[in-house]
Amino acid sequence: MNVDEVAPPFRIGIDIGGTFTDIVVAGAEGRLLAHKAPSTPEDRTIGVLDAIAGAARALGRDTEALLRDTDLLVHGSTVATNTLLEKKGARVGLLTTEGFRDSLEIRRGLRREVWDHRTPFPPPLVPRRLRLGVMERIGAAGEVLKPLDRDSVLRAIERFRAEGVEAIAICFLNSFRNPVHEHACRAIIQQAWPDAWVSCSGDIAPIMGEYERSTTVVANAYVGPRVVPYLRSLEARLSGLGLRHPLLIVQSNGGALSVPEVAHQPVQMVLSGPAAGVGAIRYFGRDTGSSDLVSIEVGGTSCDVTLMRDGVVQMTDQLDVEGHCIAIPSVEIHTIGAGGGTIGHVDAGGMLQAGPGGAGARPGPASYGLGGTLPTVTDAQLVLGRLAPGPYAGGAISLDLDKAARAIEQYIAGPLGLTVEQAAAGLIRLVEQNIQHAVERVSIERGYDIRNFTLIAAGGAGPLHGASVGRALGCAAVYVPRLAGVFCAFGMCNTDVRLDRIRSWYKRLDEGQSSLLEAAFGEMEAQASAALARQGFSREAIQLERGLALRYPGQQWPVSIPCEDGLAVEVIRRGFEEAHQRLYGHHQPSGEIEALGLKVAARGHLPMAAPALAEVEARRWPEPLGRRPVWINDRTGTVSTPIHDGRHLLPGDAVIGPAIIDEATTTLLVEGGQRLRVTAAGNYLIEPAQKDGAA
Repeated sequence: MNVDEVAPPFRIGIDIGGTFTDIVVAGAEGRLLAHKAPSTPEDRTIGVLDAIAGAARALGRDTEALLRDTDLLVHGSTVATNTLLEKKGARVGLLTTEGFRDSLEIRRGLRREVWDHRTPFPPPLVPRRLRLGVMERIGAAGEVLKPLDRDSVLRAIERFRAEGVEAIAICFLNSFRNPVHEHACRAIIQQAWPDAWVSCSGDIAPIMGEYERSTTVVANAYVGPRVVPYLRSLEARLSGLGLRHPLLIVQSNGGALSVPEVAHQPVQMVLSGPAAGVGAIRYFGRDTGSSDLVSIEVGGTSCDVTLMRDGVVQMTDQLDVEGHCIAIPSVEIHTIGAGGGTIGHVDAGGMLQAGPGGAGARPGPASYGLGGTLPTVTDAQLVLGRLAPGPYAGGAISLDLDKAARAIEQYIAGPLGLTVEQAAAGLIRLVEQNIQHAVERVSIERGYDIRNFTLIAAGGAGPLHGASVGRALGCAAVYVPRLAGVFCAFGMCNTDVRLDRIRSWYKRLDEGQSSLLEAAFGEMEAQASAALARQGFSREAIQLERGLALRYPGQQWPVSIPCEDGLAVEVIRRGFEEAHQRLYGHHQPSGEIEALGLKVAARGHLPMAAPALAEVEARRWPEPLGRRPVWINDRTGTVSTPIHDGRHLLPGDAVIGPAIIDEATTTLLVEGGQRLRVTAAGNYLIEPAQKDGAA
């Protein structure tokens, strides 16, 4: 790539992963530069600045010059997720309505595995001694039944001070109806303890369900003192280096917000990095020619699966993070522990297992030579010839074949009585089965026919698995972006600013509801539009989307539907029944329906990076640069396989598998008989073997 083609003004996306920090710089004409730098868990800011500096050097600039010419910088980070997973959050005190302090620990009584009655729930983020009751009571209709007692709040504050509490979460009964007591309590705390971090459930999650509200506001208080200082520090450092525009942060809903906005609800960052893939899916959807897509983003430690149906990415209202329920609007992402750094091992029963543990950035896979000794998926790919020894990930590290083989021999092949190749192949097959099941979880189990979908194989490790997983699932095609290794960072260059507003609405759906719904939605839309207008968006740049949470009386979980076709009762009923039929296989014709909540998503559109399209000339069948032995799959085994340099493949070029395509940020495997062609945008589309009749 000629770096002179990446011209300002720039758009930059930066994604911190478990192993690498990825950066994509998009120029004014759609030309792109990708770069990777090792992540620095001890101080994530260092990895971000290293990535920016590396990209600047590749463009022949210094960091200051790059940032001065940047109009948009969007950042996604796993800092909030890792804070929850690693239990390294703030010491939180919880204030509840007197008599309800144990709701957080009682939960809903539901278990992931219904027959598993022994595995304990994870301990709540707030121990019982730091959950204190306050005298107050709001009724079910929002009326004040018992005024807030100031003295009980002050007594709780003194207790929290003595216990070293860093953040306070407030969750009073029925505050979703009327948050007046929560706000009054916050005012008392801020007056008596100005430095305290305070979160109110009526602001963070104004929904019915005391447990869901309490666990969400607790998570917000838990991650806030860890996340927000990092974001503010990063923005200050970038501003000092020349960035003239506000730093934007990716939220779990796939949209972005400024640091001051995110600081009010840092729990919105729980899926910050993976959710950025939404922008990439929408962008690449135009190149695939399909509006039905499912992506697998396989990085160093995990595989994130996201589904888009009819051009709409699936959303959810609740996340489960290691047993902690978080009720926020979020892209529906199913994550499993399957990445390049996933560790393979033999369990006590003599069975080969993949994960869930990973080698991370350091010490990393054994082949990295950074001190890691346990065998990982990357080591298996190297042993099988799918990866070549030597420089990897743009030269950030170097792969050592001997170290990879020794690790697999010691921990897998030896204990199982297999050859090193057999052990490596077994680890790859196991990981690909896990990825296949993860795709089925978001597609087949939700009533979608996966055969109609194109599989996007992304992430640094995804393109090595895409061809096999797509074949096993029967997908229409497999699509690999040329920048697959920086998929989420690229998605950040194509994101919108997004605000979500939710409101509890517990009413029976009947003919008298349409006008009431219209008035309520109008009020919510006005609030969201005003918030985006304050960030500089014109009325024409704002898009509003309505949604309803509905259920049959007595049903445990509501079904969310869009309201794009209007608020007529018969239209709402039809949408609910169709969604219920798809999800559960049945519906109740003319059955009574209850509305539980209203939702408004407000998007402030930012210009999408335009793809640089090339003229597709007559199809070429380029010659490979070389060959090496590569294990393809169980059917093909190890064969002498053509190796292509992706830099030399042009739009319109075609390759018949088996083949390996080496790219700057990833490596792509094409199975025997499959046909790969390069699209007009320079990406890769793999068609199933039966489509071209190849054997």
